[in-house]
Amino acid sequence: MGTFISGWGHCLPEKVLTNQDFESMLDTSDQWITERTGIKERHVGGTTFELATAAASMALKNANLENDVVNGVILATCTPDKMVPATSPNVLNSLGINQGFAFDLNAACAGFVYGLVVGDSLLRNANYQNIILIGADTLSRITDYSDRTTAVLFGDGAGALVLTKSKDSNDFLLGYDLAADGSLENLLYCNHGGFLKMEGKEVFRKAVRASCDSALRVLEKTNVDPSQIYYIPHQANIRIMQAVGERLKIKPENTISVIDKIGNTSSSSIPIALSIMAEKNFFKDGDLLLLSGFGAGMTFATALIRWGR
Repeated sequence: MGTFISGWGHCLPEKVLTNQDFESMLDTSDQWITERTGIKERHVGGTTFELATAAASMALKNANLENDVVNGVILATCTPDKMVPATSPNVLNSLGINQGFAFDLNAACAGFVYGLVVGDSLLRNANYQNIILIGADTLSRITDYSDRTTAVLFGDGAGALVLTKSKDSNDFLLGYDLAADGSLENLLYCNHGGFLKMEGKEVFRKAVRASCDSALRVLEKTNVDPSQIYYIPHQANIRIMQAVGERLKIKPENTISVIDKIGNTSSSSIPIALSIMAEKNFFKDGDLLLLSGFGAGMTFATALIRWGR
């Protein structure tokens, strides 16, 4: 038995905060934000539950599947709507799935790739046929809009994939690498009831190095040349994305970037980027996609997947 991606979807709130909006709020400018981050606008609003449900509904529709054949929901998020319970059971119920598992997974901005590995493992090793994997975060709820260094970075959104078991032995997940370094917790964190705090320069340095190392481990294990892949990194900062791409010797045109339109949406940024490009029929069956995320913790994750239903 193998696995494949049968559907995809994403959801972005209607409200948009542009760089011009921040010019009236903070001592900053569109040029400063764009040059240092690559971000022009970000979407804010809604709950994690609402965004996750909308993205999952779109993914199910694209997969042409009814909810009664879905076995469970994995929700990667660091901004659940409540401390208890998890947000995923609410999503499961809203989708009309009467029997199925549901759990939240928090690996911050690397969470979606963590969830991808977990979902693939469940399909291959358990009696499941279809799993909805979602990345959804509402970072605007924990963003300090008086902090010039972080306010312009973050947005809200959700992206989802439907992972399906196949009758053949070809897996979409070709290789992966998961890692974490808890000694770096102080570089990016948010206390209960507080706002996101970040040591930007150190996060940049660690993210570039660790993302490169993780990606190289996957490429070496799978014996894939960087020229053969599309690179879909966590959409955190255009400079980080470009630095990693250059070190990996990935063609600039093969790096997928939507950061100018969504900002840093944490665990949802990779599936949003993937869904946006899939809706444009950008990927062809057989294309190799390198998904790479890094986030608070610090957590790091890379997965090489083969596109195609």
